[in-house]
Amino acid sequence: MSVARVTEVIAASNKSFDDAMDKGIKRATKTLKNVRSAWVKDQTITVKDGKAAEYRVAMHITFVLED
Repeated sequence: MSVARVTEVIAASNKSFDDAMDKGIKRATKTLKNVRSAWVKDQTITVKDGKAAEYRVAMHITFVLED
């Protein structure tokens, strides 16, 4: 039987939501072992001069704890 834990990660990109997700997962896997899934909880955009300036995602990252 395995035990998992969930942590929240917020990441940003000036390109796209997909890029923000990739950055968040890449950073999480530097610290966390056995990352299994990510759930995008929220997406927001900051606006500057009437245009999208930054894409942000809040994700729940699930990882399995080692024995």
